[in-house]
Amino acid sequence: MLNRNAEALFWMGRYMERAENHARLIDVHYHLQAEHELGLERSPDHLERIDSSTKWMRIVEALGSRSNYEEQYGAFTEIDVLLYMTLDWGNENSIVSCVSHARGNLRTLREKVPSELWDSLNGFYLWLRECQPDDLLRESPHTFFGRIKDWAALFLGLCQSVMPRENEWHFIECGRYLERAENTLRILKSTISAACSEGWSHAASYPYLQAVLKSVSGHQAFRRYYADGIAIEAIFEFVILNAVFPRSVQFSLHSLDEHLRLIELQDKTLRTQHDRMIRQVGKVKADLACLEQDDFMLLDSNAVLVNHLFDATQQLGVAFAKTFFRLGEASA
Repeated sequence: MLNRNAEALFWMGRYMERAENHARLIDVHYHLQAEHELGLERSPDHLERIDSSTKWMRIVEALGSRSNYEEQYGAFTEIDVLLYMTLDWGNENSIVSCVSHARGNLRTLREKVPSELWDSLNGFYLWLRECQPDDLLRESPHTFFGRIKDWAALFLGLCQSVMPRENEWHFIECGRYLERAENTLRILKSTISAACSEGWSHAASYPYLQAVLKSVSGHQAFRRYYADGIAIEAIFEFVILNAVFPRSVQFSLHSLDEHLRLIELQDKTLRTQHDRMIRQVGKVKADLACLEQDDFMLLDSNAVLVNHLFDATQQLGVAFAKTFFRLGEASA
C-alpha cells in the first residue's frame, strides 16, 4: 500500500482540495473587484481608486504563482488571471491541472478505491477539459466557479460516504487537511501583504477583511462568535485558532494528526518514522496552543506568526514524503 500508492492517494487529496480552494478564492476576489468598481461608479468621491491590476496580482500571489504568471502573461488583467488560474494547462496549479493530476493519481489505483470516486472525478475532468476561456464570462464567473465547487463537493461527499476507513482513506484525508491548512495560511499571507501596502485605515480594508472570511466560507460562522466586529485580530484568531470551524488552521492540523495516527504500519522502521512524523505535527499544534488573543493585535506580529506556520506546514509536506513515499520528496 505504501510508497507509490500512498503518494497517489495523498496527492489526490491535496489536488482536489487545492482545486476547490482556488475556485473559492478566485470567485470571492472577482466579486470584490466588481463591488469595488460599482462603488466607484456610485460614490467616486468617497472611495480611492486602486489599480485594477494590483487586485488581480493579489489573487495570483495568494495562490503562490506570481513569477510563473509574469513569465507567461506580463501584465495582470482580468481575463488573463482567470484563464491562468483555471484553464491554463501550462500552469501546474491551475484548476484544470489540479483536477487532471488528481484524476491521474486515482487512475493508477482504481482497483483499490470505490468506483464511484472514479466516476465523479472523471466526470469533473471531462467537463472541465471541454470548457473554453469564453465560458468563464458567458454566464458569469460566479456560476462557473460554483460548478467547480459543486463537483469538488460531490467527490468529497462520495469519499465520506463510501470509502472504508482504512489506510487509503487516511492518506487521502492527510493530504486534504495539510493542503487546507496551507491554503488558509496562504490567504492570510496575501491579506497581510495587502495591509502593508495600503494600511488598514484605508477605505478598502473592510472588504478585504470580509474576503478573508468568504474565501474560507467562514463569514456566517465568524459572525456567530464576533457579530459585526470585523477586525483583523478577530479574523486572524478565528481563522487560525477556532477549534470547530473546519477550515481553520487548528482544525485542519488536528484532523491531520488524527488521520496520521490511524495509519497502520507493519514495518518496524516505518513505524519509527511514523512516530517521528506524529511528533512533528504535534510541535506545530503546540505552537498554536501557546497563542493568546494578544498575539493577534499587531499586524507585524501576525505576519511573523503566519509566515512561521506556513513554513511549518510546508515542512510537514516534505516530512510526509520522506516518511511514506517512494521518492525522497514529492512536488506540488
